[in-house]
Amino acid sequence: MVSDIKQVPESPVGKSGTAGNDPTSKGSEAAGVQQEAPAPPTTPEASQEQSRRQVRNLPWLVTRARIWTRRGLILVLRVSRLVAIGVRQIRPGLRFLWRSLLRRWRRSLEFRTVLTTLLLAVTSFAIVGAYLSNQIANNLFQERLAQAESESRYNVKQVQDTFDGAQVTDQSSVITLVYDTLTAVEGRGSVIQRRYVFEAKPEQTKPRNRWVESRASDQLTVRVIPPELRKAVQEGGKQQFWASTQFPVGNEDRPGIAVGNLVTFNGTAYELYLIYDLNTAQQTLDEIQNVLWAGGAALVLMIGAIAWYVTRNVVSPVSHAAVVSEKLAAGQLQERMVVKGEDEVARLGASFNHMAASLQEQITQLATLSQMQQRFVSDVSHELRTPLTTVRMAAEVLFEAREDFDPMNKRSAELLYHQVERFQSLLSDLLEISRFDAGAAVLDAEPQDIFQVISHVIDGAAPVAAEYGSEVRLNARQKSIVVEMDSRRIDRILRNLLLNALEHGEGKPIHISVAANHDAVAVSVRDHGIGMSQAEAARVFDRFWRADPARARTTGGSGLGLSIAAEDTKLHNGWLQAWGRKGSGSNFRLTLPLRQGGTIVKSPLQLEPADIEFPGSPSERQMLVLGTGPGGAPHQSHADGGKPSTTGNEPGEVS
Repeated sequence: MVSDIKQVPESPVGKSGTAGNDPTSKGSEAAGVQQEAPAPPTTPEASQEQSRRQVRNLPWLVTRARIWTRRGLILVLRVSRLVAIGVRQIRPGLRFLWRSLLRRWRRSLEFRTVLTTLLLAVTSFAIVGAYLSNQIANNLFQERLAQAESESRYNVKQVQDTFDGAQVTDQSSVITLVYDTLTAVEGRGSVIQRRYVFEAKPEQTKPRNRWVESRASDQLTVRVIPPELRKAVQEGGKQQFWASTQFPVGNEDRPGIAVGNLVTFNGTAYELYLIYDLNTAQQTLDEIQNVLWAGGAALVLMIGAIAWYVTRNVVSPVSHAAVVSEKLAAGQLQERMVVKGEDEVARLGASFNHMAASLQEQITQLATLSQMQQRFVSDVSHELRTPLTTVRMAAEVLFEAREDFDPMNKRSAELLYHQVERFQSLLSDLLEISRFDAGAAVLDAEPQDIFQVISHVIDGAAPVAAEYGSEVRLNARQKSIVVEMDSRRIDRILRNLLLNALEHGEGKPIHISVAANHDAVAVSVRDHGIGMSQAEAARVFDRFWRADPARARTTGGSGLGLSIAAEDTKLHNGWLQAWGRKGSGSNFRLTLPLRQGGTIVKSPLQLEPADIEFPGSPSERQMLVLGTGPGGAPHQSHADGGKPSTTGNEPGEVS
């Protein structure tokens, strides 16, 4: 349909009311419509009265505006509060879901593999789909564009030839000619439906005698033409230009291609734009994209299912092996994997079962040998006590009568007496170790002042201190610290530490420091003697080991003292720690909970002495920490920057 879009002048009656209410209209009189009486002329008094009414109504309007503003704010606040409540209620669920996914991601190889495969597949299909969709869209557009340009050249040539050969002079003939010519252009090409916009070129300097300003099909206007295209057509002469555009068809906007040319008629230049509908091509492209998305989604689901199936077949035996290995580590040595088939996984399961059987056999043999060794040590220790007592009594008789012997027999009696004493000490230590190994050691704890135990230890070691010429100094701020402990075992630990310090202190002072906090008490024994090297610090709590390889020290024990001290400390749920450096001495620290069954958070005393300057690299300073760590094994750590690092059995402590 062709429509003239010339602007129609607006009638004055259209502004004042309903069309046809003019008093002079005969149609309204015939219809019996009563005409309104003319309004009386406005006087100055009436104008003033109207102004007063407006002023009186102003406060009411302001009040109503405030009320509605307040209501609007209240509504906004209520909506905001509801949104905030919803977010607060949803946030824990989202946080729980996120943490569950992270936990699943960390702990499940199957979930991680399937999710990674899906993400990679989605990314790949998105990239490939976008590329294919873009290529298809470009090919469709280029095909439609080439067809539109070809048809436009042909139709514009036909229009120009018709205008050039026209012999019309009156207005009606011109309008009819233009209408018939453009109607012939409008219609359908071979594929694309074609519309037109015919507009006189603005700002023409030549005198014009025309009766057609603009024409358009399907109620289109020149506004659907992009300004850039109009400018190019107006300045391009006889050249042809195109641009993508959108134009309304009914209640929807359709994509299209606008092809513009200049034509002349009766000396007047006109812009002729042929608009080609691309809705069919867009529908085709949408269908292709839907097929691509549907196919991509189906392929992603299929790939996810395949990845899940393959991963499950591969990961399930590994998960089963992990469960079986955990049971084996927990002591269930009879557990085995289920072997199916003859593939690599089946061979892995068979090898795993063979390894588990070998480990079970070896562990059983070692356990049997350990039990036999412990029983042998215990039995031998008990059996040796009776003859050793007899030998000791005979040695004491000979030792008491040594003054009546000749020098050689006198020396033999003294050696016999001292060696029997050492043999008896070794036998007592072996009996104690056998009780620890058998799990028969029992803690007999009761509240007692730890200073009484320390005083007893110092008094007992006084002869040894006098022999070595070392002074034992006690440093403490408190006068009494009551601890729930087995005083006999704590006495043995401190006596062992003090005797070792005297033996290796090179006659220098020995410092015993005592301090306590709200949950623990610490006792440190510090010497300034030969100290410990890295290799020595690594073995300081081993059984039957001494710092002196020659074993030439006369007061040296059996080599079980520190091992027994470590076992006694573990019974108290405490820490036994050692620090040392060659040439600067060593420091042993015992930390005990104030109450039986309590835990230690931080030791009250510093392990690495503060009175020592530490030249050289930190690797030269060693610290060995022995406590109630996993397995009861000693934990060794190097001091760093003059302060020992936190150990696994000393949570939260930096000495």
